Amino acid sequence: MHDLCQHTRPGARYGRITHRIDHPPWGFTLIELLIVIAVAVLMTTWAVPSLQAFTARHQVAAEGLRIKSALAQAKSTAVTRRTTITVCPTHDQKICLDDWTAPLMIIEGRADGGIRSADEPILRVLAASELESITFRNDYRFIRFPATGWPRGYNGTFNVCGRHGQAVQLVMSNMGRIRIEAGNGC
Repeated sequence: MHDLCQHTRPGARYGRITHRIDHPPWGFTLIELLIVIAVAVLMTTWAVPSLQAFTARHQVAAEGLRIKSALAQAKSTAVTRRTTITVCPTHDQKICLDDWTAPLMIIEGRADGGIRSADEPILRVLAASELESITFRNDYRFIRFPATGWPRGYNGTFNVCGRHGQAVQLVMSNMGRIRIEAGNGC
């Protein structure tokens, strides 16, 4: 019994030798936690406006490409099918509007008076824009591409306005070519 007591510390059981290991304290102090929170708040206040501006630029650029793609498809289809193709904004896929943020409808036909007749098939409908404002010269309600692909009389500029003053302009020539320019702000 005497040998057993020499190898154990008080409180040890069954004659096992126990060792105490000193650990560093777990967790953070209150000051360390406050510093981390302060740095996180500073980084967030710096990053959020940049992210919002990036998102606004991206939305405007995406909208410019949506309009450019609709017009390019209409021009190509008019030449390929040797017929008149019309692009117009619409909510009901029948009446052309002057609100170019509405869904864009590409139809085979003239849409005389800005109204699609039953015998004019819809080729494609592009989703509505999420931007605040898109205007086209003189608030035209549609753009026609004849079989030549030249939208004579429909040349003009789309002004695409997004949030935070982001803008882009799509300029369409008499030949139907489209170039994208930086906007002047909205």
